[in-house]
Amino acid sequence: MTILRKTTGVASMLMLTTALVTSPASAEISDNVIRIGVMSDQSGPYADNCGPGSVAMVKLAVEDFGGNINGTPIEVVVADDQNKPDIGVAQALKWVEEEGVDTIVGCSASSIAHAVNDIMRDKEKPYLVAGTASTALTNEACSPMTTNWGFDTYTLAKGAVASQMARGMDSWYFITVDYAFGKQWQVDATSFIEAAGGKVVGSILHPLGTNDFSSQLLQAQASGAKAIGIANAGADLGNLIKQANEFGIVAAGQQLAPLGILINNVHAIGLESTKGLVFSSAAYWDRDDDSRSLAKRYGEAFGGKMPNEAQLVTYSAVTHYLKAVAASGADDGVSVMTSMRDTPVNDLIIKDAKIRADGVVMKPMLSSKVKSPEESKGDWDYYEMIGEIPAETAWRSESDSSCSLLK
Repeated sequence: MTILRKTTGVASMLMLTTALVTSPASAEISDNVIRIGVMSDQSGPYADNCGPGSVAMVKLAVEDFGGNINGTPIEVVVADDQNKPDIGVAQALKWVEEEGVDTIVGCSASSIAHAVNDIMRDKEKPYLVAGTASTALTNEACSPMTTNWGFDTYTLAKGAVASQMARGMDSWYFITVDYAFGKQWQVDATSFIEAAGGKVVGSILHPLGTNDFSSQLLQAQASGAKAIGIANAGADLGNLIKQANEFGIVAAGQQLAPLGILINNVHAIGLESTKGLVFSSAAYWDRDDDSRSLAKRYGEAFGGKMPNEAQLVTYSAVTHYLKAVAASGADDGVSVMTSMRDTPVNDLIIKDAKIRADGVVMKPMLSSKVKSPEESKGDWDYYEMIGEIPAETAWRSESDSSCSLLK
C-alpha cells in the first residue's frame, strides 16, 4: 500500500472551492485527517483503465483544495486489489476498521465492487464508484452510501447498440469475458438489440487475461453475424481488436462493436484498427476549455498522457466529496452523503448534475466516434463528438429500476 501525503499546490480549481472550505471548522473530522482510499488494479490487465492514472487525478483534486480543509490535512492511500476479491475485501475492511479511511474511490472489478459496496453500506462510509461498470451497484444492490460517477453496463450497452442498429447491424455474435461484469453487459446489450428488432445469433466466453482470441474470432466469423459484440475491457479488449484486424474480419464485412472503450485503449490499439468505432463515453478530455485545462495538468503530472473517461470522472467524484466535507464540517458518511445529494455536481468535467436517490450521477453521456489516422491532429486527438445523450435517456429510468431507494 502506498501513502501519498498532503499536497500544497495552488491550482485553478481553488477559486471554486474557497467558499466551501471556509465553512464550519473541522471539529467533527475524525482523527484530524480526511483520508481517501483509492482502490483498483494498479498493475494488471485493467491498470491502464484507472490504476496509477486515477491516483494522479485524485491528487489533482486534493491539490485544488490546497491539500487541506480548514487546516485538516487530506491524505490519500492507495491499494492494488489485483482483481482478486479476497485482496480487495481484506483491504477495504482494514481501511475502514483500522486505518481511518473515510471514503473509497473504487474502480475495481465488479466482483470486488459488490463486496466493497456491502462493506461501505454497513460501515456508513461513502463509496465513490468511478470506473466499475456493474449496473447492480445502483440497481438491485443500491446503497445510500454508493454513487456512480461514470458509466455502467446499461448506459454503455444502450448507446453502443443504438449506434450500431442505426447502421443496420441487426444480427450480433458476442465475445464476452467470463465473469459477472461481462455477462451482465451481454445481457443488457441483448435486451436493447431484441427491443430494436435485432437478434443475437450466438456467443462465446473467454477468461480474463486472454492473449489468444483465435478460437473466439473464428466462431464469430462463422456465425455470419453483422456485428461482433465485444463485452470485455482493458488489455483483453486491445488484444481482441488487434487480432480481429489481423484476421481481416472488418475488411470481410463484419463490424466490431465494443460495448465500451476508453481512450487509453484506442491509444494502445491504434487508430488504424479502431477508426470508425462508435460508442458512448462518460467524458472526453478535449471536450471544452475546462476539460482541456484539467487534462493539461494531468499530462504534466503523468508523463504526457491524457486522462481517460474513468480518470476524468474520478476528479469529479473526489472534488464533490471534498466539497461536501467542507460544507458539512464533518467526515461521517451520513453527513457527507446528505451534503453530496443536496448539492448539484459542478466542476471542470460534470456540469449541474444531480445525484439521484439510487446513486446515479445524472449526467449526459457522449456519443463518440474514433477518428481515422488522417482526421487526427496528433496523439490523443482521437474522438469526434457526434452527439450527446441526455441523462434521462442514457441511464436506467426510475420506473425501470429495482433499487429500493427509488420506491
